[in-house]
Amino acid sequence: MNDGPRRVRATTQFFEDLDRQLPSKRGPNGEPSTNDFQTFEPLRIVETFASEYDTLPPLIRGRTDYRLLIAVGTIVPAFSVIAQLADDGAVELIQLDIDTETFTDET
Repeated sequence: MNDGPRRVRATTQFFEDLDRQLPSKRGPNGEPSTNDFQTFEPLRIVETFASEYDTLPPLIRGRTDYRLLIAVGTIVPAFSVIAQLADDGAVELIQLDIDTETFTDET
């Protein structure tokens, strides 16, 4: 276990994932843009990995160096983030998957 909050940094891949999944400008029906996501979601992601890394589920059984966060978003329905523990003890955000499907009343 870590004694305090971990340093967290996002990798280039994390931002490439964001750019691939959301447009650079807000959509005509209010669909969020990359800037919208960056305004509302990263602080919570960073804080969660910084303070709760050791309690998040491992991505791979038996490998504590990869952790998974699945969360309901503020401006997107949900997202998941995979992070890896780097050699220097920092947490690197290495993958972002955003659920961009619109919720409907249909079941």
